Amino acid sequence: MVATDIAKTVALTAAQAAADKKARDIVLLDVSEPVVITDIFMVASAPNERQVMAIVDAIEDRLRTVHNEKPIRREGEKSGRWVLLDYGDVTIHVQHTEEREYYALDSLWKDCPSIEFVDATPGAPVAGEAAEGGE
Repeated sequence: MVATDIAKTVALTAAQAAADKKARDIVLLDVSEPVVITDIFMVASAPNERQVMAIVDAIEDRLRTVHNEKPIRREGEKSGRWVLLDYGDVTIHVQHTEEREYYALDSLWKDCPSIEFVDATPGAPVAGEAAEGGE
């Protein structure tokens, strides 16, 4: 089984909203095969709690505006270290960079296929290019 086209569209919209708020390392994983309750995990990170919350708010606003979608559940907002937004077919994890490194969700689900996301933000690095600063 693969993620539905609707789930992919919602996930890509959420990813762009996160990118617009400077989320880092945005990853979309098709978890429809091993996970019964959702199709896609989106994982993104930010270096501080304020930015985590700004990313979460931007995702919610964009999905409500573009797709008329509201989260079924929102967890973790009090600490701002790891917020989960559950949209049914799409589950979004916005994590503080330290939580992302510690819990390593990307590694946990590494066998799942990824969904390509290309940041459309003006000035964003093109896939495969190094970011400014030569990292």
